Amino acid sequence: MSNRIVITTDYLHPGDTVDTMLRERGLEPVYSPAGGTRTEEEKLALFEGAVGAIAASEPVTRDMLAAAPTLKVIARAGVGYDNVDTDAAAEIGIRVCNTPGVNHHSVAEMALALMLACARRLNIVLPGVADGGWPREAGTELRGKTLGVIGYGPSGRAIAALGVALGMRVFVSTAHPDSQQSSGIEFADFDTMVSFADYLTLHSRAGKGDPIIDAASFAAMKNSAILVNTARGSLVDEAALVQALNDGEIAGAGLDVLQREPIVEDNPLRTMSNVVITSHLAGQTLESRERAGVAAAQAVIDVLDGKAPNGLVV
Repeated sequence: MSNRIVITTDYLHPGDTVDTMLRERGLEPVYSPAGGTRTEEEKLALFEGAVGAIAASEPVTRDMLAAAPTLKVIARAGVGYDNVDTDAAAEIGIRVCNTPGVNHHSVAEMALALMLACARRLNIVLPGVADGGWPREAGTELRGKTLGVIGYGPSGRAIAALGVALGMRVFVSTAHPDSQQSSGIEFADFDTMVSFADYLTLHSRAGKGDPIIDAASFAAMKNSAILVNTARGSLVDEAALVQALNDGEIAGAGLDVLQREPIVEDNPLRTMSNVVITSHLAGQTLESRERAGVAAAQAVIDVLDGKAPNGLVV
């Protein structure tokens, strides 16, 4: 029987904690880090001869799964798993796991960083100073502003708590309100919150339907509002966002995720002075990477040992 574990997560390396965990269980880690674009032939051969995988966020399609008859488990080293065709995995009998609870503080801190960067216009100030200038941009304070949080999972709860600590008025839109949560957090319906939030930050799962933030959403937002997205690019209609920024329907955006990643050269968001873009780094702290890698490795080991893993999706 094969003992190969394919690892596409680019921050996991031979000799690290995950590598040691797998080898101590008699498994053979094989590294094929995600980066750039794989050919169709490379995609179909990616999991050849493997019994398990620790996967990055690149797409794992039905055809790739069908071409891997020995594959038993895929563990995402992260929370999101919409890149994996879970319907196909369920039909074929491949377990899919994620690693909940490993990076929500990291994500919340990045959302806060993007809010601050937009508020203090750091995307103009920092390169201006680096170029020898001394820009004197007058930013705004977060204190006293209204923070709207869409989604109330771990990262949504974490950013809501940070907003309260900063003296913001915090509203949450969720299908699962928790009246027992700490004071200072209020619940509101989606349409109401979108219309009065100064900062609107997304922390919900990616769906299979239309974006949740579209042209109608932007039309309803304050023209001084900032959109922050550290969740999934598919949650936002990007063309509508560009139009809203150009038309002044909203004041700016802080984006850690995009519809197409890495960012393409002709994406108009790249050159907008009221947009701050980071490279899908919200969950990528040293601490969260360590937790995610270990949790993913343990999920793979548990499935192969016939145990119920944490974070089982299908």
